[in-house]
Amino acid sequence: SLPARKGAASSRLPFREPTWLVALITMTEQSQPPSGILLVEDNSLDARATFNAARKLAMADHIHVVSDGQAALDYLRNADHQRPMPALVLLDLNLPGKDGHAVLAEMQADPVLQTIPVVVLSTSSDEDEVMRAYQYGANAYITKPTELDGWTDVIAGINQFWFSIARLPSG
Repeated sequence: SLPARKGAASSRLPFREPTWLVALITMTEQSQPPSGILLVEDNSLDARATFNAARKLAMADHIHVVSDGQAALDYLRNADHQRPMPALVLLDLNLPGKDGHAVLAEMQADPVLQTIPVVVLSTSSDEDEVMRAYQYGANAYITKPTELDGWTDVIAGINQFWFSIARLPSG
């Protein structure tokens, strides 16, 4: 394992910081999610890689993880003052029980949930799968990285776009 960057929590994942990423991390640290991110992921390795990338970007405290589609919908429908509605959902498509497409369909049918942006994170790069996700209401589709360093780049890019560049609905 490589030494952690100065000021960061240590991690078991190796991490190299390209110069452009150091600048992005600096910008990202000033653009934290206002009410958090819901990660819907049943693969523990992918969930851990996402969480570790978020930790490197000082975002880990803003991520809540559930492992299936029904748990995601329950979480979203039971948001309240104690647990506010997330500002963004990161959604795997291949979930046990209610899959990601069903989650997207139910979110689109619910006037409260349909305004929450959903970024699909999938291992598939199949064009039909991408098209289907967008047809069901995904706001973005990202193929999961195959290397550990790629996770940090992906999560940094998601954070930068959705919480610094894009304007999200309030409440």
